[in-house]
Amino acid sequence: MKIGILALQGDFEAHGRALDDLGARWAAVAVPEQFDGLTGLIIPGGESTTMLKLLTPVLRAAIVAFHDRGGAIYGTCAGTILLAREVRDPVQESLGLLDAVVGRNGYGRQLESAIVRQGDSGVAGEAVPEEMVFIRAPVIHSVGAEVRVLASIDRHPVYVEQGRVMATTFHPELSGDRSVHRRFLEKIEVKPV
Repeated sequence: MKIGILALQGDFEAHGRALDDLGARWAAVAVPEQFDGLTGLIIPGGESTTMLKLLTPVLRAAIVAFHDRGGAIYGTCAGTILLAREVRDPVQESLGLLDAVVGRNGYGRQLESAIVRQGDSGVAGEAVPEEMVFIRAPVIHSVGAEVRVLASIDRHPVYVEQGRVMATTFHPELSGDRSVHRRFLEKIEVKPV
């Protein structure tokens, strides 16, 4: 098993440390050729408009093809924005791999960033992270019928999954809780896709 972490912008190395803690192999990826041999892909937080500028058409196509071949993808914060079907506030392009409508900076600017202890709801039997770090976080306005909400705050989903796609509007890589990364690893097929 080898996880790629999209290394265009954002704190991709923090995701690498989280994977190190779980004993998973990983590599930074920035060009399509680096997708060879991967079993999963993490799209980290950062600035979504900057990431879009750095995502060449060939790299976008490589991400979508990786998903279509059965690859698991996990997006945090800006990664959630890039995965969404629709982005608002303002309208922005996305990859459309997660059936969700997302708004950028849903909880305010940098000064409104916060650490939240435990969500107000979680699916029975599911581990909800004890600590959620929100930095200029997007808000998930709505999700499609195939999307499972694993945790929410104030009735807004903050942790969702749809098949092999996972997304959080918070940054689990910045806390000591590895439950979200562990769940992502459990979604991954052992063989490369």
